[in-house]
Amino acid sequence: MALGVGSGLAGEPEATSGLFNGRDLTGWVQHGGKAKYRVEDGQIIGQTVPKTPNSFLCTVRAYTNFVLELEFKPTPGLNSGVQVRSEVFDEARTVTAGDRTVKIPAGRVHGYQVEIDPSARAWTGGIYDEGRRGWLQDLKENEPARKAFRAGDWNQLRIECRGDRLRTWLNGVPAADLKDAMTPAGFIALQVHGVGDRTEPLEIRWRRLVIRELP
Repeated sequence: MALGVGSGLAGEPEATSGLFNGRDLTGWVQHGGKAKYRVEDGQIIGQTVPKTPNSFLCTVRAYTNFVLELEFKPTPGLNSGVQVRSEVFDEARTVTAGDRTVKIPAGRVHGYQVEIDPSARAWTGGIYDEGRRGWLQDLKENEPARKAFRAGDWNQLRIECRGDRLRTWLNGVPAADLKDAMTPAGFIALQVHGVGDRTEPLEIRWRRLVIRELP
């Protein structure tokens, strides 16, 4: 079964719900690499596995216009991200991205990623186009957002997708504000980045995932 663009809830009343029931991974499916995902103390925990590509824990259903709020805490050194309006295809496809043609392999998660970057670069909250165009809006020119990241502690992300506008906030500080209409709907996913041959397990934790769908 292919996961991808759905009809969304445009024109329907706003609805608020938890993406995660706090007990198990019902409503989620893994794509990409073989990182380990588990539930513990009401949190989703992603753990790295060596010699595997980027891994994604994806919602079974798609979302269109919404506000997503969540908290996360990564191990230092582990890059991650939150996919929104993302897709995966059963068969390889070629897509047009502006003036570029991009080949999407079968099984490759692709789409908008809100970066989680605990490195000194500190681009958490920037928007990257996973598997397609690369960086769409980094935080080179947004020092307040770069300084908002709290290393070794819980951080809060707010992500708003409304029409062709995507906005993010990190711990209440505005981070990215992007207008892009390439993908109007898709699933949400939690990324564990590949770590190559590194055998020491690294973890990232997510909790309090709540989505409010917008008309």
